[in-house]
Amino acid sequence: MKSIRIYLLLALIATITLVNFVSLLHGYQASMEKAQNLFDARLESTARLIASANSAQVADQNIAEQQTPNTYFQIWGSGGQQLLTRSRNAPDEIIGQLDEGFHEVNHASYRWRNYVYQDRHLNRWVVVAERIDIRYSLAEEVVLESLLPIVMAIPLSALIIWLAVGVGLKPLSVLAQQIRHKKVDDLSPIKMERVPKELTTVVNNTNALLIRLHDAFSREQRFSADAAHELRTPISVLKVHLHNLKQRFGDTDEDIALLKTGVERMGHLIEQILALYRTSPDQAAVKFEDIDLTKLVQSVVARDFEQFERKQQRIELDGEKILIKGNQFALETLVQNLLSNASKYTPEHGDIYVSISSKLGEALLQIEDSGPGIPTDMHERVFERFYRLHGDQHASDIIGCGLGLTIVKDIAAMHQAEIELGTSRFKQGLRVSVRFRLEEKK
Repeated sequence: MKSIRIYLLLALIATITLVNFVSLLHGYQASMEKAQNLFDARLESTARLIASANSAQVADQNIAEQQTPNTYFQIWGSGGQQLLTRSRNAPDEIIGQLDEGFHEVNHASYRWRNYVYQDRHLNRWVVVAERIDIRYSLAEEVVLESLLPIVMAIPLSALIIWLAVGVGLKPLSVLAQQIRHKKVDDLSPIKMERVPKELTTVVNNTNALLIRLHDAFSREQRFSADAAHELRTPISVLKVHLHNLKQRFGDTDEDIALLKTGVERMGHLIEQILALYRTSPDQAAVKFEDIDLTKLVQSVVARDFEQFERKQQRIELDGEKILIKGNQFALETLVQNLLSNASKYTPEHGDIYVSISSKLGEALLQIEDSGPGIPTDMHERVFERFYRLHGDQHASDIIGCGLGLTIVKDIAAMHQAEIELGTSRFKQGLRVSVRFRLEEKK
């Protein structure tokens, strides 16, 4: 059932049509019967009228003028032996029997309904006949004229039902519109005025579901935020103790080096979890504003330039001023993660190229590096949470947790942007392309 409105319309019209058909059939039969009775009464009255108007006792050679080809009459003398007079279209012999009452006879290739009247006062027989097919035609015409308005009313009924069902289903459309226009961060209950009894259960259950979802998201957000914040303190304590151990045993101790790597990885994981929490689409009050994408990338490069300088990497930025609608913190996190990944996996003295351009209503951000790149069959897999290429650690000295590209993908989805991985312009390496939609200028 694709449409409740169409289903109700067809069901009601089918019911109305069926009821009308049965009633019309019964009415047609009853009307035809009454019409035949009226015609018979008229035929009998005509016979009595002819008997009263004509008192001939001897045969008349003058034939009465024919008034209509659909009827005829005869007047027979006593015993039916002598035809006294007749109409022009009447035969000169007896059709059927001279038996008082109604009969059906054949004459001139037609079926006739005749009435035989015995004039006992003058001892005569009066026969009046009428064509049956004409009688039925007249009766059907009268009956059908009365039934035609009922048949013609069915399309009008369909229109009225269509409009009435539309008005009746309007609250359902209002409910669907409210649900459709809800934003991802809007879990407030649905409010409707004059909710019909049939929709009360649906609205109440939907609101109960929204409340449960809101509570579940709130618990998840509080847990993620509190856990990440609480873990920062022991990480800071570990770093302090690690610094003290380095002062005591020196930087060459292998255990201290492994401990330093583990602490840094844990700290990186906590920071990524916090970023993932703050940039998730279900966060309330996501504020979008006009942002100069090139200026934002410049600020991130300047802020994190130390990591490029430490590995003596060459980074180049080529861009024009392009304004996009977005969240400042989320976009900074996206660019920072992409640049951090490019720096991590690009070897020393490697190259990183960042370009920003606009074309066909899109703003294109591309970050290319000269690192090892990612195999084509892994382009979709690397966006999964906690998935890292080549296992838990890409290389022995590269720290990661498998959340960087997941966060980038979530931020891109938040901004209705498309992200694509490819091959960079260098001999080897990865190219990350992020396409943002530009608002049309009015």
